[in-house]
Amino acid sequence: MTTQHRAMSAKHMPLKTAIEQFVHDGQHIAMEGFTHLIPFAAGHEIIRQKKRHLTVIRMTPDLIYDQMIGMGCVKKLVFSWGGNPGVGSLHRFRDAVEHAWPQELELDEHSHAAMAAAYQAGASNLPFAVLRGYLGCDLPKVNGNIRWINCPYTNEKLATVPALRPDVTIIHAQKADYAGNVFIGGIVGIQREAALAAQRVIVTVEEVVDQLDLTINAHVLPHWVVTAVCHVPGGAAPSYAHGYYERDNAFCKEWDDIARERDSFTSWMEKMVMGSADFLDYQEKMTASRDRNK
Repeated sequence: MTTQHRAMSAKHMPLKTAIEQFVHDGQHIAMEGFTHLIPFAAGHEIIRQKKRHLTVIRMTPDLIYDQMIGMGCVKKLVFSWGGNPGVGSLHRFRDAVEHAWPQELELDEHSHAAMAAAYQAGASNLPFAVLRGYLGCDLPKVNGNIRWINCPYTNEKLATVPALRPDVTIIHAQKADYAGNVFIGGIVGIQREAALAAQRVIVTVEEVVDQLDLTINAHVLPHWVVTAVCHVPGGAAPSYAHGYYERDNAFCKEWDDIARERDSFTSWMEKMVMGSADFLDYQEKMTASRDRNK
């Protein structure tokens, strides 16, 4: 990926505007976040705007992709693990695979190592990634994108996968400054590589500050990598944002019951997500619902 394909400075804008301008039907969208900083607010806005025929990419799709799949946004999933962490299956994901509801779902399944290598290849403007892997497993039998080469120096058999180059990468982060530089702390996962591999990058953040106070092991995305910065406090919930709030384990358990049946899933999504003006409205509805159930 070369910088000539990118905006030269990030623009601050509402999340609704960013999704309207930069996420379009049929695109390849990466929404990364490993355990924390998962961009739930952005996923909800994609659902509310009824984006369709998306190829969604993520190493560990969990609840937000379950919601997007169940609401008909997704035609294909590129991933390396999928589930409700600590709870069990993603029921809408499973229903789409097993029964094509609400539509057929194509799968491009990889290992974590291959996904990370593919993002790195995309960020490095390379056509494919090379890794030692997939020997002795069944994934190459069902995934034609896993192919083999012989090392030109040692003749060792090595696996290859196509580079990942999303049209748009969406992440959540702790902070951005007014120039659009973004601070990511805590467990970083693959966010940096996913951003560098993409044509455009949307970042939702907990806060906008005058100056980024960096800590050890922090990652910074410079403003020329970022297309849009959207101030969305709490935008990673129910995942956690290091230094801001904890993971909402109770909701992950609740989601197992909500998503298990089509009717309960559809009813909840229509009320809580489609019926909310934005993520702040959604959060207020969630708080009110829990207060009533105490």
